[in-house]
Amino acid sequence: MERWLALELASTIRHDGDGGVADDLATVQGTTHWIQEQGDLLAGHIPAGELAADENLRLGIIELRQAVRALFARVVSPAPPSPADAHRLMTADQAMAHLNTAAAREPVAPQIDWPAEGVPTARLLSAENDPYVRLVAALARAAIDFLSGPQCTQLRSCTAPRCVRYFVKSHGRQEWCKPSCGNRARAARHYRRQRTAVDGGSAPS
Repeated sequence: MERWLALELASTIRHDGDGGVADDLATVQGTTHWIQEQGDLLAGHIPAGELAADENLRLGIIELRQAVRALFARVVSPAPPSPADAHRLMTADQAMAHLNTAAAREPVAPQIDWPAEGVPTARLLSAENDPYVRLVAALARAAIDFLSGPQCTQLRSCTAPRCVRYFVKSHGRQEWCKPSCGNRARAARHYRRQRTAVDGGSAPS
């Protein structure tokens, strides 16, 4: 399954397995761990495997996540957004302004590489020395690329009980983010049908 950095960022808010919501960015240590896990997606932007977060960086990434999740909610509308933060979303204008500002904090220029025995490739050369600024800017650019790309049309909010994830629909009949959510949703439907049958059967005529 293809991974997108913007989706990975949004998914740092997730179901905790016990009926609640977990936040992978709740601590500096958790944020550092998450950054280092994204090393392959951040390759070419920043050496994420060597980067340790501090509190300011953690808060900056969380604010960027709020913007991304607000725009994800706009994408899936009129379907309901993730219930994890549906009651406290930024406005779309605020979210777009935040993404654009964060992306613009790192001046970059495209550079071409063309080996004698190969094909030309492009990379971005940064003029920013602060790795924290570069990281947040890279996350913002990834979100802009995702939201303006073709995969955005397949973005969905998982409707399984207790799930709070967004996901990209990979085939026409996909309703949930993963099989375990599908199993939980089908079990909940079966329970509701059983309850309806029992309540209907016991109702006075």
